[in-house]
Amino acid sequence: MPPPADRAPATRVPTIIVHGGAGADPSDGRDELRQGVRAATVAGWRVLSAGGAALDAVESAVRTLEDHPRFNAGRGSVLTRDGTVEMDASIMEGDHLQCGAVAAVPRIANPITLARRLLEARRHVLLVGDGALAFARSVGVPECDTASLVTDRQQRRHAEVAPRSATLGGTVGAVALDRSGTIAAATSTGGTIGKLPGRVGDSALIGCGTYAESSIGGVSCTGDGEAIIRVVLGHRALYFLKDAADPEYAAKIAVDLLVEEGRGHGGLILLDWRGRTGYACSTPLMPVTIMSPALAEPRTPF
Repeated sequence: MPPPADRAPATRVPTIIVHGGAGADPSDGRDELRQGVRAATVAGWRVLSAGGAALDAVESAVRTLEDHPRFNAGRGSVLTRDGTVEMDASIMEGDHLQCGAVAAVPRIANPITLARRLLEARRHVLLVGDGALAFARSVGVPECDTASLVTDRQQRRHAEVAPRSATLGGTVGAVALDRSGTIAAATSTGGTIGKLPGRVGDSALIGCGTYAESSIGGVSCTGDGEAIIRVVLGHRALYFLKDAADPEYAAKIAVDLLVEEGRGHGGLILLDWRGRTGYACSTPLMPVTIMSPALAEPRTPF
């Protein structure tokens, strides 16, 4: 629901925050990761600064990262145990709690756009596998050659990593506030290396990997998907945000919850209804970039 009348002016200060995934190796192309997240933030900010909608901004930012081979989403997704690509994504707008998500979906270059189309259809929230592909065909979202999604880097990682080992890395997400006061959030991932075919992680689950409520804020999570699911991290983070003095504190408390109760690692980004941002992680690196009118250029604090 929109913010109460006594909380907000007629127009709001647009803001966007983007992450490139918790768990990346700081010694493995850190500058490339930060530049990629920065480019995604610029893409989202281009929408907001022109008076566009938060939903369009987060889709644009996440699409940019899905197209970048260095991130674990879209092109560059990690491989399943069988060497295939299965992707998860979700998107949500916080005024009316409209949302869409896809899971274990192959052959779609931009799963976040497919999730957006599902949101717009307003019949179902989550479609998986072949059902998601059938929906893509029905709404004109094109399929791609699976080989175009597989990078040499991920093939090498798949060959080196034992199927049972769960490694973090590269899930992408964005949260934005537009001038009308609407908050939207989006998350996209290829999952975990060597996962069983059919596995669904937090990025496809509303309330776990993604959540937005315009009267409070929005969140996108990254990390150990099973742990994030166990504690329903996205929704819990907004619960903390509602009562916290600032988003930074809420983000830290939420990550502590992930580690202590979820028994996993990861991170998240937060944006509240005022346009204040927060982020935290329990991993060595989580690339983050922020942009608002108060900044001359995107700020990359982490």
